[in-house]
Amino acid sequence: MKKVVLAFSGGLDTSFCAIYLSKVKNLEVHAVTVNTGGFSTEEIQEIEAKALSLGAKSFVCLDETDNYYQNCIKYLIFGNILKNNTYPLSVSAERVYQATSIANYAKKLGAEYIAHGSTGAGNDQVRFDMIFNILAPKIEIITPIRDLKLSREAEIDFLKEHGVEMNFEKAKYSINKGLWGTSVGGKETLTSHGYLPEESFPTQLTKNAPENLTLIFEKGELVGINEETFASPVNAIQRLQEIAAPFGIGRDIHVGDTIIGIKGRVGFEASAPIITIKAHHLLEKHTLSKWQLFLKEQLSAYYGSWLHEGQFFEPAMRNIEAFLGQTQETVNGKVFVTLLPYRFVLNGIESENDLMSAKFGSYGEMNNTWSGEDVKGFSKIFGNNVAIFHQVNNTFSAE
Repeated sequence: MKKVVLAFSGGLDTSFCAIYLSKVKNLEVHAVTVNTGGFSTEEIQEIEAKALSLGAKSFVCLDETDNYYQNCIKYLIFGNILKNNTYPLSVSAERVYQATSIANYAKKLGAEYIAHGSTGAGNDQVRFDMIFNILAPKIEIITPIRDLKLSREAEIDFLKEHGVEMNFEKAKYSINKGLWGTSVGGKETLTSHGYLPEESFPTQLTKNAPENLTLIFEKGELVGINEETFASPVNAIQRLQEIAAPFGIGRDIHVGDTIIGIKGRVGFEASAPIITIKAHHLLEKHTLSKWQLFLKEQLSAYYGSWLHEGQFFEPAMRNIEAFLGQTQETVNGKVFVTLLPYRFVLNGIESENDLMSAKFGSYGEMNNTWSGEDVKGFSKIFGNNVAIFHQVNNTFSAE
């Protein structure tokens, strides 16, 4: 039997693929789950048991959490990247690492095929296919859901026919959980109106009393919360998620342009990513220069868009990462945050690198580095080129 490596999450789509590939296509299925920080040990054990029960010959979990942070998430934080000012690229980013890890595993196993459960209407099909084509060009790609043009209802019927028992009511929502947030897709996101129901989100609202946090950053990375320091920023992000998610913070629906040219909607829950990005951005406003902030905005937008479209291996991405990393040398200090139901407040910062230092003056009040006469001369020089343009062209009538 020929070998196929199946990207397996244990959800509806990949459960369908496991049975279809083994029983219909008569292939030897090797299921692979890539952990990007969204699975506990117990969840991995459940996924393994499910894969084997669906006919997989073998199962392996590849842990990419640290690599995912070091080579991707770190730069999303450095760039304060929110797609369309909303979405922290929760799924977009992790797909790169899932696809990369699966392609390398398939080559190691000597598989003839790689399969994934993407539909024909979203971004994931392009991300997976493109990475597989770059890293494993000799391995054929199989996409049962896309090729058969299946609806979720048709998949459910197929699984029931093959005696599969699962929570099909929950399976109506597509859940993708990772270190950098959880995406939620369902019937409500297939149209331009309607919000996801409360029960569709992974974490329910259980905290109502305001809670104050101090987030500690070193060179742009989150390293501490309150009095607790962490061995890795990964642990800090996970801890922040545990604290903030019960407030219902970080929920939203992203609307954007897909790679294949249509508009799409997806819900998400990303407490830690949203708070981290906003807190980091506030700290940067205090510790970076005017033009560092300006250039970062331009390059970060490019980086986020290109990553969203699966172009992680474009060489220019490494150049942008080098720039973003270098800007973080002075992004050190504390950010004070208050958590409330469904929202949070950034109260301020404390940093030795704060460029708003009172010794240089207070905005709108008094300065300590120039005189009024200095400002008069500067104002004439600063506006001189504009004044010359209007005088030459007689733009404004003399009064």
